[in-house]
Amino acid sequence: MNAETRREAHGTGELVLDVRALPTFAFSHRSLMWWSTAGLMLIEGTVFAIAVMMVFYLRTRAPEWPMAAEPPRLFWGTLNTVVLLASLRPNQLAKNAAERGDRRKAAIWLAVCLVASVIFLVIRGFEFASLNVSWYANAYGSVIWLLLGLHTTHLITDTVDTAVLTVLLFTGPFEGKRLVDVSENALYWYFVVLSWLPIYGVIYWAARL
Repeated sequence: MNAETRREAHGTGELVLDVRALPTFAFSHRSLMWWSTAGLMLIEGTVFAIAVMMVFYLRTRAPEWPMAAEPPRLFWGTLNTVVLLASLRPNQLAKNAAERGDRRKAAIWLAVCLVASVIFLVIRGFEFASLNVSWYANAYGSVIWLLLGLHTTHLITDTVDTAVLTVLLFTGPFEGKRLVDVSENALYWYFVVLSWLPIYGVIYWAARL
């Protein structure tokens, strides 16, 4: 500690550290937002795991699987998987730009991610229509709609968050901590994409085995 980073307070001789020059935000595990996002992903991942276990439990109790229905059509679910995997590249580029402090590039790549999210939501509507079973038809229909609905809820949440961040980066008001939000939003998008892969397998391929 040098003379410029300390002073005497109220004449008592007490040393006080001057932290005005320190950054007001940080990335990765140094950020409270990172830990909050990690905790959220842990909780939501547990919910997904419980829903998947419900599918396999019901399968062991059912005389046939799927129950009184054809397996879901593969086209829309597979197309959505391709869209999600393709979105990982602009997602990482937005994260990299934010952590470099490049607001303009972060905004551009975040806008690309937003477009991918909207495309995915549109295709998701076709997915629901191609499940070949209603949510109220039987236990199979209920649990499949629940699993797909849970993932859709997370996708909608992240799409709204991405839209808000994109507007703020392009128009303001802008604060440096918004770049941390972009970085953590990218982390959450990885969760949305990677959690979809086993869900896709359970919905579309487990019914065919």
